[in-house]
Amino acid sequence: MQSAERAMKRDVRLLFFCQALMNASVVGQVAMGALVGYSLASDKSLATLPLALQMVATMAASIPAGIIFARLGRRVGFFVGAAGSFIGALTFALGIWMGDFWVYSAGAIPAGIGFGIAQHYRFAAAEVASPAYRPRAISLVMAGGVLAAIFGPELVKHSKDMFAPFLFLGTYLLLALLPIICAVLLTMVRLPPAPPRPKVATPVFEIIRRPAFLAAAGTAAMAYGTMNLLMTSTPLEMMACGFGVGASATVIQAHAVAMFGPGFFTGRLIARWGARRIIAAGVGLNVLCTGVAIHGETFGHFVVALVLLGLGWNFMFVGATTLLGEAHSTEERVRAQTANDFIVFGTVACTALASGAVHAQAGWVVLNLLVLPALVLALGLTLWMRPAVAKPA
Repeated sequence: MQSAERAMKRDVRLLFFCQALMNASVVGQVAMGALVGYSLASDKSLATLPLALQMVATMAASIPAGIIFARLGRRVGFFVGAAGSFIGALTFALGIWMGDFWVYSAGAIPAGIGFGIAQHYRFAAAEVASPAYRPRAISLVMAGGVLAAIFGPELVKHSKDMFAPFLFLGTYLLLALLPIICAVLLTMVRLPPAPPRPKVATPVFEIIRRPAFLAAAGTAAMAYGTMNLLMTSTPLEMMACGFGVGASATVIQAHAVAMFGPGFFTGRLIARWGARRIIAAGVGLNVLCTGVAIHGETFGHFVVALVLLGLGWNFMFVGATTLLGEAHSTEERVRAQTANDFIVFGTVACTALASGAVHAQAGWVVLNLLVLPALVLALGLTLWMRPAVAKPA
């Protein structure tokens, strides 16, 4: 029994490092993507288009990823994701070298596929863990983002001028190495086989209609969408306030640490207080974030606001992921997870595209105020939409 528990925790630790490597590419992209887009695009309102395309690809990846996971298992799917991240980083680098905004934007598609598939590491953690250890396994694997938060922006700051005058070219070439390391680690993880295929599959729309699913997916979508709306435009607002790349990278770094750092204890909080109370706390933190953000635009305001935003996202998103377990049976898990991520990252894609346009046309204050109705909606879904039964058979 103790040997099985040690093996389980070892697998969770390896998934932690896989998540860290895949997230480092994304954190680095957030720190520099809008700035690169702004420098290459003739229409500056398109600065966040590459990030929006990346989220569209993330959303689109959820369906084929679900098919691969269901038929071939987690390992094959994660290898496909690593390949997407590798190709995306090289395409981003090519776009910078050519000075072509559209080639650069094209890199967002394979990168988004890789990011979308990497979101399933949290689900893989739930599958390798025992029921009692599951909330901690989910939050611990998501805490892999802490390493990404430290490493990603530091990589940006120290490699951005490696191939001057091609700003960030060296960064993307280094980011291409991370999915290769991830693929090596995956060979050491004991992942469960593909789930049994039921003779009669539950229609996806039946799963989506369940109150537990609506609460989980809706809350996750609002958490990720509102966070992305503000995070994406933060480097642009800081640039408008006279801050350099290093300052914005530091703020994104603090934000990313706040996003993933609580993963070391969020699972314990959920086990003690319940997912819905933790989600409500996350909503409160995000409301505080908007208050700080519109109060001033010093470096300190940006840091505090983005830290609060990261903490709020973690409480809401980990809580929503835990709630998703109430919405499906073992045989339905891949279909439910796929539908959940399709909804979540469809929302994120819309906010990534809207972020640059709203920031350019309406400004920073309006951008922050727009998240408040979404937070109220998330709180309502969490409090009032509960499962009719604890879990479908």
